[in-house]
Amino acid sequence: MSIFQAVILGIVQGLAEFLPISSSGHLALVPWLLDWDDPGLAFDVALHWGTLVAVLMIFWREWVRLIGAALFGRGSASDRRIFWGLVVSAIPAGIAGKILEKFVEEHLRAPLLIAAALALLGIVLYIADRVGPKVRTLEEITLPRAFLIGLSQVAALVPGVSRSGATMTTGLFMGFTREEIARFSFLMSTPVIFGAGLLKFPEMVREMRSGESSLTWGALAAGFFASAIVGAAVIRWMLDYLRRRTYAAFSIYRLLAALAIVVVWMAGKR
Repeated sequence: MSIFQAVILGIVQGLAEFLPISSSGHLALVPWLLDWDDPGLAFDVALHWGTLVAVLMIFWREWVRLIGAALFGRGSASDRRIFWGLVVSAIPAGIAGKILEKFVEEHLRAPLLIAAALALLGIVLYIADRVGPKVRTLEEITLPRAFLIGLSQVAALVPGVSRSGATMTTGLFMGFTREEIARFSFLMSTPVIFGAGLLKFPEMVREMRSGESSLTWGALAAGFFASAIVGAAVIRWMLDYLRRRTYAAFSIYRLLAALAIVVVWMAGKR
């Protein structure tokens, strides 16, 4: 993999991880469209840890406050609920990811399946954005609500669904404001990405040391920094955007992307 390819995929990860458009789907589609080799596990871990750095760059003060409230009694009751809600929300995805990861990688990465997932979640997201009352703030989060939002992350194991898209959709149906559920979704990504990367790290090291991967350390670093920088910029932009706009643009993008995939596939790209 060249440095150029690594940067492009890092940019794709930084954009698609935090926009409700599916990073796993786009990372499968870009090499398929451009006839690039699969970058492998090590690169996947690097990209995701890049977006973890992006979240921490934006929300480190918030995490310090939440941890202080939950573990040291320094904050408000709502901060404690948010912290434990984030802990509870990570459980379903952690268990499902451990059990289903290999099956998903081997059987659920076909372009037409990704297109179907993009279209379906795009429609559901549009409906949620239209019908939800959008009055709740994170101060109203409860453990059952957090668990249900976390449970929706399990669907995002299917490339094309989108972790942020699933959690934002669920939160909108529950009545949270657009900005508040986006903030909660971004915070939720912290333990999920960290945990997934930690589990994959030993295999990543073995892959790099064995020479099974054609990936260089330079490409690994390029993808990591690209995803971190772009991811941080996207988080800031998204939170500002949702103060004034709806999710409609992302629903439309998902439908158009699904249509484009089908057209390309029918034109002979297999």
